[in-house]
Amino acid sequence: MSSQDVTQRFLFEHADVRGELVSLNQSYNEILAKHTYPEPVKALLGEMLAAAVLLSTAIKFDGLLIMQARSSGPLSTLMVECSSQQEVRAIARYSDDLSGEGLAELMPDGVLAITIDPDQGQRYQGVVALEGDSLADALAGYFDSSEQLPSRFRLLADGRTARGFMLQALPANRQADPDERKETWNRLSVLADTLTVEELMALDNQTILHRLYHEEDVRLFDERPVSFRCSCSAERSGNALVSLGREDAFLLLEERGGEIEVDCEFCNTRYLFDRAALVELFEKARDHAQSLH
Repeated sequence: MSSQDVTQRFLFEHADVRGELVSLNQSYNEILAKHTYPEPVKALLGEMLAAAVLLSTAIKFDGLLIMQARSSGPLSTLMVECSSQQEVRAIARYSDDLSGEGLAELMPDGVLAITIDPDQGQRYQGVVALEGDSLADALAGYFDSSEQLPSRFRLLADGRTARGFMLQALPANRQADPDERKETWNRLSVLADTLTVEELMALDNQTILHRLYHEEDVRLFDERPVSFRCSCSAERSGNALVSLGREDAFLLLEERGGEIEVDCEFCNTRYLFDRAALVELFEKARDHAQSLH
């Protein structure tokens, strides 16, 4: 299988069903290299990365898709951001005494939030209980309940490669008869369930689709690249300090011995601000505020 980081859409020509296959290698490994995660956390974070990319291709928007799972268990947070250009970053938070494997053990009684944050327009968020034995089960439940679009997912990650498969019903178009649509969806779903772990992790997309759906008329679209990119910057970090207010920011500067460190949780990049930098930040903020009046 190609080691490229790509996502690839497919469509059934005579059915109201679409799908997506994603493969993550370099981007997944770049994210993991920023932190020292236990193996079970690496696996779940990889699954969520694959899921976020799959979902980002299904939603027509310019902006960010944010997936966040929270729990009172040993793995308290999984968070992935994927842009409409399929640029990803991710983070996990967990207790030092983390033990167990799998979603049910690591994130009991958790909730899953999916947020669409468009560049223009209103922010939208859907939240569901993190139910099922896997993230794939939880996502299927989310779409079945909130979106009324039956969806099936296969998500796999081993700390080196993350793979994802999505099958999703579309609004009625090619098949107007409800019974026919239901029969088609059930048949394609049953065939998807025959996809093995070994096949998903080892085979290229075209071979996977041929094995699953060689009797169907399937159109496979061009690959789209996926890459790791953190959206942090010195400017954003400076804006965070400005938001504290001048008095509190300079008080913090004194407490920190004349230099404030702002660390990005996602990529561990460190931004340093001394007194001169802080003065410049607030002067720029003042000039910008005056230009708006």
